[in-house]
Amino acid sequence: MLTFLDRALRWSSGLMAAIALFAIMWLTLADVTGRKFLSHSVPGGLELTEVLMVVVIFGALPLVSLRSEHVVFDTLDAFVPAWFKGLQARLVHLICAGMFAFMAKLMVQRADRFSEYGDVTLHLQLPLSPVAWLM
Repeated sequence: MLTFLDRALRWSSGLMAAIALFAIMWLTLADVTGRKFLSHSVPGGLELTEVLMVVVIFGALPLVSLRSEHVVFDTLDAFVPAWFKGLQARLVHLICAGMFAFMAKLMVQRADRFSEYGDVTLHLQLPLSPVAWLM
């Protein structure tokens, strides 16, 4: 049985990624339609798509890890003894947790630097630090 926190995290991460993907779909539709029929694209459409892709990727990444749906290289699985597979799974989870912690540390440093320098996107002047903190 899932705890309340597990359900809340799965629901919020999935919803956030789904809404961002839905927004990308409509933004792309509006951009292509505008280019085709109005000879104008959506101002800042590329920047918005990039930010929304960050939300999709980093919103779905915890769900992929939680469900153990990583990309797997299983060519040697036929030669690995059954007793080693449990140890291997624990080792993989430990390595993934370490990599997530390392990436989180780097992104917090980057977000702090973005905030300190006041970095913004080129066209829409959106601040980059909240996006990096989300990552």
